[in-house]
Amino acid sequence: MTKIALIPAYEPDERLTQLVKELTGNKYTIVVVNDGSGKEYNKIFNSIKKEAKVIAYEKNQGKGHALKTGLEYIQKNYPESIIVTMDADGQHTVKDANKLCEYVKEHPKHIALGSRFRSKKTPLRSKIGNTITMIVFTLLTGTKIYDTQTGLRAFSSTHLPFLLSIEGNRYEYEMNVLLNLNKHRIRTKEIPIEVIYIDNNKSSHFKTIRDSYLIYKEIIKFSGSSIISFIIDYLLYSIMLILTGKLIFSNITARLISGTVNYTINKNIVFKSTKNSLLSAIYYIFLAIIILILNTLILKLLVTFIGINAYIAKILTELILFIISYTVQKRFVFK
Repeated sequence: MTKIALIPAYEPDERLTQLVKELTGNKYTIVVVNDGSGKEYNKIFNSIKKEAKVIAYEKNQGKGHALKTGLEYIQKNYPESIIVTMDADGQHTVKDANKLCEYVKEHPKHIALGSRFRSKKTPLRSKIGNTITMIVFTLLTGTKIYDTQTGLRAFSSTHLPFLLSIEGNRYEYEMNVLLNLNKHRIRTKEIPIEVIYIDNNKSSHFKTIRDSYLIYKEIIKFSGSSIISFIIDYLLYSIMLILTGKLIFSNITARLISGTVNYTINKNIVFKSTKNSLLSAIYYIFLAIIILILNTLILKLLVTFIGINAYIAKILTELILFIISYTVQKRFVFK
């Protein structure tokens, strides 16, 4: 099998040249994608053209687009291969790339991830980012992956159709790949790699606000939908409780109205589901009934047996059920 290194590169320096030399010495076929770096970087790309296939386009399109451009080239020209993706800034070693490729050679159905497990060398920003993302990822998928943002990944060419079907043109692409693994029943293996951060990772082109939004946009939209529904639910609950004094009646009436609003927003805006509307509605109603029962039981427990204020108890109950509702809607209702 051909062993291929795919390197997306945006405004690289001499570290790309050094990486290509090392990969050549280790008998890799090398594909480099110039992601609209500009004419001032042509010298670097020209210096590696003897050792690597360089694919270029003028406008910067993002890391995800660069990766898919390289994968399309590999699919057409190397239908039977093992591919390892690497960053151009010197953060990944050829030694670690070899480890991942060897694993995939023995387990061609798996995708190997070069994992930067907790290390003293890891900058604080990266530690915080990795930890938050791991927690969110685990809650959403049920799969624990510590380093969800690693760019060092290896896989066989049999996974190319799957990888090319994933949406996203920038940093969110790599996260979207991981989020879709369970649906396609693809297993992953995290393999510890050397932690290399040059100048505290200042060379990274990751734009904190923009790219974090792209990675987390689905859960941000879901949170917004939940907040809108909660406001409607809480206001109706409070009004009904004041007018009737009946806790359970007020809660059920408010949930029925806010649930209709929540379903409409989540189907059309958050998950943009193309699933049969009747089928998704049935699933949602079934989920809503379960959530309503849990909601009422928890609310009753907090107010009657623990003695928490009825209005505060309502807020606590909604927070408890938030993650359950998101996970079920994403994986089943609007899959």
